[in-house]
Amino acid sequence: MNKTILALSFFFGLIFVQPSWADDFILMQSTTSTQNSGLLDYLLPKYKTLTGTEVRVVAVGTGQALKNAENGNADIVMVHAKNAELEFIKSGFGVKRYPVMYNQFLIIGPTNDRELNQLSTLSEVLTLIEKKRKRWISRGDLSGTHKRELALWDKFKINTSSADWYLDIGGGMGTAINTAVELDAYTLTDSATWIAYKNKRSHKVVFSGDPLLDNQYSLILVNPAKHKHVKKELAMAFIEWMTGIEGQTLIGSYKLNKRQLFFPNATQ
Repeated sequence: MNKTILALSFFFGLIFVQPSWADDFILMQSTTSTQNSGLLDYLLPKYKTLTGTEVRVVAVGTGQALKNAENGNADIVMVHAKNAELEFIKSGFGVKRYPVMYNQFLIIGPTNDRELNQLSTLSEVLTLIEKKRKRWISRGDLSGTHKRELALWDKFKINTSSADWYLDIGGGMGTAINTAVELDAYTLTDSATWIAYKNKRSHKVVFSGDPLLDNQYSLILVNPAKHKHVKKELAMAFIEWMTGIEGQTLIGSYKLNKRQLFFPNATQ
């Protein structure tokens, strides 16, 4: 409580007791997919009812989420780019990585394209996109989705740096999907965002199921040794709940259009 207010309260013979829940919140930097899919709107009110702790969310791409946390603007992060997460911890900004859940990345494109529908491997799909110069929309924002996309081009030795079919938009997942739909193009999206997205028009999933498209989400406690204001106890309580039986059960029960969006795997 402000010292001036405290002094005045005693002067007038009043005692103001600050509510115990006034500072009971934590700040989580998270991905747009966990927010836009509705998962956090489903989970966080239940956690607040149970514990009294509010989880305030900043939903951005993984790269920006980790950057914000490096600057001390978070107690925890929930992101989906393993190599970037490990580097975040190695650099001393995070304490430990806790796997929470997964879903899949998907390649979406025009329904009337019959060439890609006949292919059975991810390498064939990406190679044909390059060979036929099919328009590709890249988020270009260093999000977890963008990082995975870059890793895939690199794995199959496909150079997109000067490709005229490759459009880097520097935007979020919704913008990338919308641009792909408008331009009759292709893009990589997480399955939760795609299920929740309404403006699909004639676009559909043209490839999925490869293990290289597995999409793991993890929680990381921001290092209190780097930022003294990190609420370690409250943050760890939330991590333990999310990776425990109740949190994992709720994650698995969340559905949209009768489809499960995320698959809990903290206990595996």
